[in-house]
Amino acid sequence: MTFDCGFQKENNWFRYRAAAIIVEDGCVLFAGNANEDYLYSIGGGVHMNEKAEDAVRREVFEETGVHYEVERLAVIHENFFDGHGGSLDGFHCHEVAMYYLMKPRGTQKLHSDSYTYGGVKEEMHWIPIENLDKYKAFPTFLKDYLSGSQEGILHIVTDERKSEK
Repeated sequence: MTFDCGFQKENNWFRYRAAAIIVEDGCVLFAGNANEDYLYSIGGGVHMNEKAEDAVRREVFEETGVHYEVERLAVIHENFFDGHGGSLDGFHCHEVAMYYLMKPRGTQKLHSDSYTYGGVKEEMHWIPIENLDKYKAFPTFLKDYLSGSQEGILHIVTDERKSEK
């Protein structure tokens, strides 16, 4: 998180994130890696002095090897969760993410050569929207969002903490 807008204080962790909703041919794009048992949205931390829209373009290119265009801001997501495993183990986490709907390109072909900050290879996964509930994929609101009207900008708050709130 050296250049990202985020911080750690005691056992609390915060990050400002820009993320992409990329849909092609009825499928939405997720990433995964061998160290995690779940899939996650394309995106990452917004850097200091960087606009979220610029960050999502940068992150999408870093992860997919493709220059997608932003269609519009779709969702502002506030997420509270307990860190489990890896670098967030034991942390109370709070993330604010701007989710941008990207313009479709008409192909699922990618040129991904992406690695996590820990050096683990990331794999890209096109998941059929209708089957999203069969996957452990985050954010969990995407299936409902993509099945709806997708008008305006939604503000979604999720709280996945196991401890008392």
